Amino acid sequence: MRLLVVEDEKDLNRIIVKELESEGYLVDSCYDGESGFDYLCLAEYDGVILDIMIPKMDGFTIVKKARSRGITTPILFLSAKSDVNDIVRGLDLGADDYMVKPFEFKELLARIRMITRKKADVHENVYVCGDLVVDCNDCSVKRAGKLIELSPKEYSVLLYLIRNQNIVVTREQIEANIWDIGRDGSSNLIDVYIRYLRKKIDEGFEFKMIQTIRGVGYVLKKSE
Repeated sequence: MRLLVVEDEKDLNRIIVKELESEGYLVDSCYDGESGFDYLCLAEYDGVILDIMIPKMDGFTIVKKARSRGITTPILFLSAKSDVNDIVRGLDLGADDYMVKPFEFKELLARIRMITRKKADVHENVYVCGDLVVDCNDCSVKRAGKLIELSPKEYSVLLYLIRNQNIVVTREQIEANIWDIGRDGSSNLIDVYIRYLRKKIDEGFEFKMIQTIRGVGYVLKKSE
């Protein structure tokens, strides 16, 4: 799962990024509004943590411009502005949530889980595709009720596929959203993990859920 952090206080920015990465998120970060808006327009994110009082373009303007362009990425304001009018303004402009500094990191994590669930339209962090179930609460995977053991990387690839079920995704998209894989710069790794997943997910079943779209990438499908 990929997040963007836009925070001009560099020490706080680094702390947030470090904590999020320790929780398994892939994180991009920047320190000003113009860069944050460019990131949001050019890359695919599952959520954005956004300060309001930042240089070059304030957070309110970022949200207003993003929503006017049809960008629906969940956005959480994290700001020292605690006035009710500011909170109402942020939410009315299209932010999905608002937290006031100082904050508890465990609450921030809970709110990130909330807004990303909202985007994916899942209930209680459980993804279902046909008879395949991925439960993020305990990182378990089952097909037809049978528990499937996956490595952390296999699980991450499958999670990305099921979150985008019935949508064709490229190797590059998978790389960009899986921790550490994309940094190696070789899409062959994705092919390797897809083979591993097919053996564990599809072997022994008549319907093969993980399908190759030649020249494009892969798609997880629940039925023909």
